[in-house]
Amino acid sequence: MLFHCTHRDFTLIAMGMGILSKIFTWWDGATIGTHLFSLRKGSKVGEDEFGNRYFVAKNGERRWVIYNGPNDSSRVPPEWHGWLHGTHEGDPESYLPPERTWEIDSTPNLTGTSGAYRPAGALERGGKRAAAAGDYQAWSPDAS
Repeated sequence: MLFHCTHRDFTLIAMGMGILSKIFTWWDGATIGTHLFSLRKGSKVGEDEFGNRYFVAKNGERRWVIYNGPNDSSRVPPEWHGWLHGTHEGDPESYLPPERTWEIDSTPNLTGTSGAYRPAGALERGGKRAAAAGDYQAWSPDAS
């Protein structure tokens, strides 16, 4: 007997997997429990250019971020990092100077991705490095 799936069936399966992933996983955004906790115990302070949302507890004792995508702390811009650690009061727009034309945007840590830095001699770049003055010849018992 063959099982036939329609586009609607695949859509329902995908929705179910999305709900399950929000219940059981924490590494790609926040779980349902974190969303409920944020709604109940926190108030939204702001959002950064990456779509990350920042919250403070209603009693002011805790601050946290709900990432838009993978949970990676290098995706938090410097101004929000300072706010998360209590260095600054108020949202970053209240204490930062206007953006300068020469400033570059913050970038996440690219380690482990195809965009990571690979120095000359790295295996990913062929494993060949330039000869150095301190290079040596390995000892061999056959050499005299």
